[in-house]
Amino acid sequence: MKTNDIIQWVGAVAIVTGHILNTLVEYQLDVRPWNIVAFGIGTIAFLTWAVRVRNPAQGVVNFVSLLVCALGIYRAFA
Repeated sequence: MKTNDIIQWVGAVAIVTGHILNTLVEYQLDVRPWNIVAFGIGTIAFLTWAVRVRNPAQGVVNFVSLLVCALGIYRAFA
């Protein structure tokens, strides 16, 4: 498996994990900040991939997502 494929799969698994953790909130389970951490890991992976394959649109989306995740992590621990 090539490096770019591995990076994408890490990102995909992390983003799916974040979504699964978010669904647990409906069952009154407090998963913060782990849901945000999962999304952050996925976003970093996809941002890394976007830079490697020179996909600027995907890079912008993931950069903004990373800023949102950073704000979420800050608010979770503040």
